[in-house]
Amino acid sequence: MEIEQFMQGYKAAWEGRDEKLFCALFAADGVYRNTPFAEQRGHVQLAQYWQRVKLQEDVELKYDTLSSGPGTGIAHWHVTYQVGSEELFRIWAASSGTNLIARTPGDPLPRMALDGVLQASFAQGLCVECRLWWHSLPIAG
Repeated sequence: MEIEQFMQGYKAAWEGRDEKLFCALFAADGVYRNTPFAEQRGHVQLAQYWQRVKLQEDVELKYDTLSSGPGTGIAHWHVTYQVGSEELFRIWAASSGTNLIARTPGDPLPRMALDGVLQASFAQGLCVECRLWWHSLPIAG
């Protein structure tokens, strides 16, 4: 696997909100570092983490490959989605570096934009480590 194949699978897994597709991109002990300070290791933790995307609706991911080499690659990605539940809003609002949107219960949930960079390492056709750096903000609407 190379970065382009990985990103195609990553896009399909996120837009399809499918943890099985997501896990299939990784080696059995593969690591996903969704922030510089958090990691999910192995398919069980990967699948548990990916459950949060099921709380997103109308997901669209675009990406550009920035660098590709033997066993490694870097991509810039951009995702938009509709927050689909109060639970996801609380997860987002509690994330490091995120300011809580002023809203009262019953107000519409926001549409979000996430922008980031992904670095991945591959061996034997699967991702062994994926590191993300990203930021999110609500889309004015």
